[in-house]
Amino acid sequence: MKSDRLLSILLLLQTRGRVRAHELAERLEVSVRTIYRDVEALSASGVPVYAERGRRGGIELLAGFRTDVTGLTADESRALFILAAQGAHAALGLDAALGSALRKVMAALPAPHRPAAELTSRRILVDASRWMRDPDPAVDLAVLQDAAFADRRLRLTYRHGGAARPVTYTVDPYGLVSKAGVWYLVADRQGAPRLFRADRVSGAVLTDAAVRRRPGVELADVWAVLKRQVEERPGGVDVTARVRRSRLDQFLRLNGSSVTRTPVDDGTGEWVTVRLGYRAAGEAKMLLPFGDHVEVLGPPEVRAVLAGTAAEVAELYGAAESAAADGPAGGPAGGAAGGPADTGPDVTPPARGSGNGPARP
Repeated sequence: MKSDRLLSILLLLQTRGRVRAHELAERLEVSVRTIYRDVEALSASGVPVYAERGRRGGIELLAGFRTDVTGLTADESRALFILAAQGAHAALGLDAALGSALRKVMAALPAPHRPAAELTSRRILVDASRWMRDPDPAVDLAVLQDAAFADRRLRLTYRHGGAARPVTYTVDPYGLVSKAGVWYLVADRQGAPRLFRADRVSGAVLTDAAVRRRPGVELADVWAVLKRQVEERPGGVDVTARVRRSRLDQFLRLNGSSVTRTPVDDGTGEWVTVRLGYRAAGEAKMLLPFGDHVEVLGPPEVRAVLAGTAAEVAELYGAAESAAADGPAGGPAGGAAGGPADTGPDVTPPARGSGNGPARP
């Protein structure tokens, strides 16, 4: 609606100061021409707004002009009380501030909308943590936050996954992103976008140097590029597997991010064919916990990787059973002739299918 758009323009100008017309058009998903017509409508209604053209131009309110807008709709009031990332506020040290802000908002809401907003906070709960996992260790985001807000360069001591030792980088932060309960620092290193898991940062020092971000690039832009790089998996491996229908729901819960096509029934009623994408053949090892409930049909190199890993596991446990059966050094399991038998530790192999599958939520 035009009235909602006019109100949005007014609030954006009041919050941001001078804003370029094309930026308002992108935010509100309309044309630049529509923005200029809306500015004329605001001016005609008595709002002191003006536009300046040119390289440094933009749309701006007259200095000192303020307006109080409290006319929230019912849906807007409810939306404020659905906290999609409750854990994020605690990690940023904003839990107390959030509670205080919501109390103030509740007091400012139009009286007819207060019961619905209060009920929403009691009826909707978002828990971003995963099933069957211990709570992740607390991550100190204070210095990372300081660097992002103060526009300063940051010296990181960072350990990459699988690396034995940490390395040190100087980065230019754009901001922090919480993805599925995991915090990431989004930054440029030597002018190229990089993603750093906050729980792998063992040291962070705020430097005196000003940040060197690429002109016109915002956090959301860099995050979109990095996310696309992770999800597209260039040069990956396409895997075809069949999954027992009785385990399909569990399989999709644990491997849904790797599934590239809708599962197809193979016609027998027992098996479903699934296509998956991995960056390397070795990543398919995550299918082994499903035992004989999942069979990789191709490509051959992935079948070879899984067969080799299964053989290594069988050899490992076979050697352990042999050592237990042989007993202590110096004699067979029955001990020396005439002496009491020494059977050694009681090692019982797990029953087939028990305790070897992925954890259920």
